[in-house]
Amino acid sequence: MRRAPVILCILFAVAFAPRAIPQKDRPEPLTEAQIEQIREAGIDPSERVKLYMKFTDEHADAIKSLSARVKSAARSKRLDQELQNLTALMDEFGSNLDVYSERHADIRKGLKPVPEAAERWLSILRAVPSEPAFEVSLKEAIESGQDFATQAKQLVADQAAYFLAHKDEAGQDRAEPK
Repeated sequence: MRRAPVILCILFAVAFAPRAIPQKDRPEPLTEAQIEQIREAGIDPSERVKLYMKFTDEHADAIKSLSARVKSAARSKRLDQELQNLTALMDEFGSNLDVYSERHADIRKGLKPVPEAAERWLSILRAVPSEPAFEVSLKEAIESGQDFATQAKQLVADQAAYFLAHKDEAGQDRAEPK
């Protein structure tokens, strides 16, 4: 008989316990196949940079194509999604560049075309006519693109200077402590 109050208390606690508020899911801009390609290229930083650039190009081209279409609710929703995906991908790409920079990985070969590509992505974003359905996503994408373009330019300069001063580390995936 003493179990009834305990069971009642447990049921009450479960029924009225605060639920975790679901956070907005972060968009996953890559397919499983693309994620696997990036994982496999993890041992080759320059190849990984090339893959990120390729996938970012694909999203930017999708945005360019969508922005040229006739306005509709479906187009606006898809543009909003693509803008969020592009933002997430540029942020992820930038995080990877940070890691390679900290490790002093020689990514000059793969990094060379990135600043020009970043400027192209920005020009695509700036050409998208703003609409209420994706205004916030567009603004965030442009801000992310500007940050990424600045980061890429700086990293190209940093890599050139670092490997000029450390010629013995050129071509390495990471600088080993001495």
